Formats: sequence, structure tokens, C-alpha cells
Amino acid sequence: MPGIRIGTSTASVWPQTATSAFELAAELGYDGVEVMVWADPISQDPMALRRRSRQTGVPVLAVHAPCLLITQRVWSPRPEERLRRSVQAAVDLDAPTVVIHPPFRWQRKYADGFADLVHALSAESGVAIAVENMFPVRRFGSEMSAFHPSIDPTDVGYASYTLDLSHTAAAGVDAFALAKRMGRALGHLHLADGTGAPRDEHLVPGRGGQPCAEVCEWLATSGFEGQVVVEINTRRAKGQADRAKDLAEALLFARLHLGQ
Repeated sequence: MPGIRIGTSTASVWPQTATSAFELAAELGYDGVEVMVWADPISQDPMALRRRSRQTGVPVLAVHAPCLLITQRVWSPRPEERLRRSVQAAVDLDAPTVVIHPPFRWQRKYADGFADLVHALSAESGVAIAVENMFPVRRFGSEMSAFHPSIDPTDVGYASYTLDLSHTAAAGVDAFALAKRMGRALGHLHLADGTGAPRDEHLVPGRGGQPCAEVCEWLATSGFEGQVVVEINTRRAKGQADRAKDLAEALLFARLHLGQ
């Protein structure tokens, strides 16, 4: 289908494996998948992912580097090496994008060289390394960012960004204003929703208070050349049919508001 490619994250089928994401993406008509690299052994194995892609006819649109607290030992305890491995996986899978979170505040050496490393790896590989907006921890009426220098990657300035609409909800950030600050460097959208609760909800778009429709419509008319990836939480689905229903609804939402 012409136009912006719409994928689903393998995180959208958790606790199932990446295999299930490829199969559902093929069944529902998604244009591809984003691989969240985490405890799932398949997600860590580019050769296995390539086989799943060939078997289902579903390409890999992006690789999400292992940068969650629970994935700090995946591939390597060194965050620099995890990012390098993610970029190499994207090259091996013909994926145009790597999604990466900003460094944690305690990763001082990594944080000091992060912008230069992102620039160098992207230039060497031809892969867009899209730095994602995050959200603060809120406790007892105060906020604290776990990320350096902040939750907003535009505070540093990168060649490519990922806009996550569940994270803007949790952060209480104006998503549309952030999208416009990212401007032409916005290369990747995590399409999800949130109510504004201080947690990462990843609701089906349209079920929360984020301007999901408006952002999609703006991308469709702004010359956006990146990918839109549905990243929703289906862990409470009663079965595969319920999970598929949520992913189908999210895909329909995306196609409608992207003018497809």
C-alpha cells in the first residue's frame, strides 16, 4: 500500500513472543513490525527474525534497542555495545530505523558520549537512530527524571526522533507541540494513547486523551517519510482473539487518520 508504512511493535503482543507479532501482523494487514529487543530469545536473534519475516512476508520496519531497566544485560552490560548491536541488527534485517531511549542519569560515561555515538553509528550504517521522548517518575507530589539531560530529546537535538504518545500522556506534555518541535527530524511514531495518569498506559489509540488523530493527520500532510508503529498494551487480553481485535482497531485508526 502506498503512503506511510504502519507496523506493530512486538511489545504489543507481550507476553507472547515476536513470532506471534509477525503472524498477527500478516493476518491483520500491517505493513511490518518493530522488534522490541528484550528477554524473548527470538527478539535477540537477527537470523531467527529474518526467518520469521520471510515466512510471514512481514518486513522489519524498526529495531527497538534494549534500553529498559529489565533489559540492561541483554547482549551486553555496556549500553554502547547494546546500541551498536541494535544498529547491526537493523542492517542485517534491512530495517531503516533503530529506536533508542535517552541515557539514564547514572550512565554518566554513556550519556557524555551519547550524541556523538548516535551520530557516528547512523552515519556509518545509514540507519536512522530515532531518540524517543520519555516521562518522569512522579511520587509524593514531585517529579524526577531518570534520563539525562531530560525526558525531552529535543533539549539536546538529534537528526531523528521517535514520538511516543503514551509517554507524552504520562509526562503531561503537549504531544502536538512536541511533534512540531521535532519537525522534519521526526522519523518514527509510537502510536498509542494515555489518559494522563502518571504511568505508561499504551492504550489503543482513541481510548485516551492524546491527539492521536491530529498527529496522524498532520504527518500525512507534512511530508513525513518515517514509520508509524502501533505500540499498545494487550497483556490483559483474555485470548488471541481479543488481542487481535485491539490490534485491528488500532490499525484501522491509523489508516483512517493517515488517509489510507
